Amino acid sequence: MQRLVLFDIDGTLIRGGPARAAFHRALLEVFGTAGPIEHWEFSGKTDPQIARELLTEAGVERERVDEKLPALWDRYLAEMEARLPDCPPEVLPGVRELLDRLVAEGHVALGLLTGNVVEGARLKLSSAGLYSTLSVGAFGSDHEVRTELMPIALRRAREHWGAQFTAEAAVVVGDTPRDVDCGRSHGARTVAVATGRFGVDRLWSAGADGVLETFADTDRAMAQILG
Repeated sequence: MQRLVLFDIDGTLIRGGPARAAFHRALLEVFGTAGPIEHWEFSGKTDPQIARELLTEAGVERERVDEKLPALWDRYLAEMEARLPDCPPEVLPGVRELLDRLVAEGHVALGLLTGNVVEGARLKLSSAGLYSTLSVGAFGSDHEVRTELMPIALRRAREHWGAQFTAEAAVVVGDTPRDVDCGRSHGARTVAVATGRFGVDRLWSAGADGVLETFADTDRAMAQILG
C-alpha cells in the first residue's frame, strides 16, 4: 500500500437519510430539548460537537451533557436504524465508480475520517451498500475535535493493513472547509467535493489541494485524489 485515502461520509459519499431527524428525536427523549436544531449547521462537525453545541445553546449544564451522552447515542442509533428502511440515504453521483476504481488500483487503501459516531457510520454506509469497502478509520466517537481524528485514522490504518502510512501519504476527501483543515493541519493532501453545503470557490479558499464539483467524472476524480 502506497496511498491512504480517507473519506468523509455525509455530503461526500451520501446525502439525505434519517440521521438528522433521528438525532432530533433522541435529543428530545434524553435531554428534553434539541436546542436550536432547526437552523443549526452540522456540516463538517463531529456528532458529539453538534450535540454539545445544541445543548449548550439550550442551557444544559456541561456535567449533565457528559453524563447523558451515552444514552443519547443509544437512542439516536436505535431511532436511525428503525427509520433507515423507509428513508435510506442517496449515494452521490460517481461515488460507487470512484471507489471501485480506487480499489482496483491495488496500491490504495480506503478508509474513513468522519464526524459520525462509529455505529452511525456503519448504519449509514451499510444502508447505502458501501460499508464493505469503507470500515476502517476514525470517527466522532473517538474524539469530539475533528482535527484530532487524523492521527487515530493513521494508527488504525497501519494496524489494519500493516503498512507504515504517514500523513504525507494520506489524502483526506470531504465536502467542507473543516475536512480540508483536518487534513492540512497534519500535512495530508486534501481534495474537496462541492456536493455538500459549500461551493467550489469556498472550498478552494479553504486551502484544498484539489476541488471537484462532483465525482461524476471518475477519471478527473482519480487524478485529483491520487495526485
